[in-house]
Amino acid sequence: MTDRIAFQGEPGAYSHQACVDARPELEPLPCATFEDVIEAVRGGAAAQAMLPVENSTYGRVADIHRLLPESGLHIVDEAFVRVHINLLALPGTRLEDVREAYSHLVLLPQCGTFLRDKGITGRVSPDNARAARDVAEWDEPGKAALASELAAEIYGLDVLARHIEDHDRNTTRFLVMQRAADLSRRGDHMMTTFVFRVRNIPAALYKAMGGFATNGVNMTKLESYMVGGHFTATQFYADIEGHPDDPNVQLALDELGYFTSELKILGTYPADAARD
Repeated sequence: MTDRIAFQGEPGAYSHQACVDARPELEPLPCATFEDVIEAVRGGAAAQAMLPVENSTYGRVADIHRLLPESGLHIVDEAFVRVHINLLALPGTRLEDVREAYSHLVLLPQCGTFLRDKGITGRVSPDNARAARDVAEWDEPGKAALASELAAEIYGLDVLARHIEDHDRNTTRFLVMQRAADLSRRGDHMMTTFVFRVRNIPAALYKAMGGFATNGVNMTKLESYMVGGHFTATQFYADIEGHPDDPNVQLALDELGYFTSELKILGTYPADAARD
């Protein structure tokens, strides 16, 4: 069905929230893995994919940078989602009755102050939305979940405490991807994402980056990671401000191409307002 957007996780996950916020006209399609999300779009089960690439607290999302270049999909948008963590429990549960709170391993430390102050023990769950589903099914008032308000709505739980995360700027950046590329200029502030491998010559990366500096192109992200299990095969993932048709971006990419063995543009898209 082409009116769907695929995401990794269970209903109520933060990726699900990103779909609801950024693509309300599309039906969210939960998938077990990132590979399943990509395949859902490639196979036509969904029109677009919502994939997390980095979090302001924990950095890049594992495996995504490895999957994107060979996915056959193209980036057409980005979405920044604030990760608000809430304490969810069975209807009628009092906060003082909660003894255990379940959530993903990454989320538990983000609520450390709240859990300690309330005398609640954190318990690991495979997924924050799964934790909410489990709490609803267990029917034990002393157990709660740390998850989104969307998860509370889906599983019929009460929100006992809202926005209990220690840091109030925890944000995840998502990329919206689809089969067909869209290289049109769809906003005043455009972003372009690409991957490249440098040639085996001295100071290749330094020389490759020089074109962006001399042409006034702002590079907002540069990540390196190994490919194929080899320490010598390094690929770089980069985000820059601008559109490939901009003269200064064209010059920078041309210079980059001289020092690289591979260069692939993954997409160009409007910058999310939350980026500013």
